[in-house]
Amino acid sequence: MQALKAHVRSGRIVVDEPTDLPEGTEVRLVLPEDGDDFDAEERAALHQALARGSADIAAGRTADALEFLETLDARR
Repeated sequence: MQALKAHVRSGRIVVDEPTDLPEGTEVRLVLPEDGDDFDAEERAALHQALARGSADIAAGRTADALEFLETLDARR
């Protein structure tokens, strides 16, 4: 999928740069959603988890992702 940047001018969508799309190509526009559905408590929990993760990385408490997944797979 190709992303195009555009803006609205006089109620019409105007693409900001030239494209190589063939004349008459139908383009579907999907507007990004504003924000998310987190409430204040969920957002605080997310920020705490991110802070803990950053502290773990800074302290060198990390694991190789592939090795970790292999360990999980070996438990089956």
